[in-house]
Amino acid sequence: MKEKILSNRERLPVHIAIIMDGNGRWAAARNKPRTYGHEAGVKAVREVVKACSEIGIRYLTLYTFSVENWKRPKEEVDALMSLLTRTTLSEIEDLIKNDVKLITTGRINAFSSESREILKQAVHRTRNNKGLVLNLALNYGGRTEILDAVKAIVNIAKTGNIEIADIDENFFAGFLYTANIPDPDLLIRTSGEMRISNFLLWQTSYTELHIINTLWPDFGRRELFEAVLDYQKRERRFGKISQKDSE
Repeated sequence: MKEKILSNRERLPVHIAIIMDGNGRWAAARNKPRTYGHEAGVKAVREVVKACSEIGIRYLTLYTFSVENWKRPKEEVDALMSLLTRTTLSEIEDLIKNDVKLITTGRINAFSSESREILKQAVHRTRNNKGLVLNLALNYGGRTEILDAVKAIVNIAKTGNIEIADIDENFFAGFLYTANIPDPDLLIRTSGEMRISNFLLWQTSYTELHIINTLWPDFGRRELFEAVLDYQKRERRFGKISQKDSE
């Protein structure tokens, strides 16, 4: 599959975003606690990062922890925070070795000082890497992001430094968390759920969707390559008519 993907490089997605869903159900099917599924999901992350690097994907955004996830039981939230810090610490050397640049998106100030410091160090140590940009969406919510952008623009407007006519789509996008990276070309959701779950609401306006029933811990290189091959077969029209219809 890799060779087939690379034979059509001009249709390779620049940015892939993934909603990593199904850890809890994967664990429940094995009579294990939900945290067992989250731990197993780390292997899938590792595989997907490696696979994206292999085929030259430029950006990969993973929906790692949403603003809604704070509503889960405290034990699960604590376990997720512990998993995040442990995984970041254990994977940092591999990220550096594989030329992966780590960035974060979201309100990470809500995390503990220890978690913030570990993430900050990982971002700092990989800042000069030139390969895949791995973007972890942490304490992220699409509506929260849009509201934060609106508030920032209003604050500038109060100073009189912008006119209403200046506020177009490009201007607004510059105030989003993802201002420095392109919108996703392909959004993958595992576990078969048919919703976006407050993820990259502005950025996915014309993103191609790929929904797969596979639970996240079982998702790997093959599943990613299948999603990319499916994407390469699609015609992205962005509101225009099909090229075939115009002939």
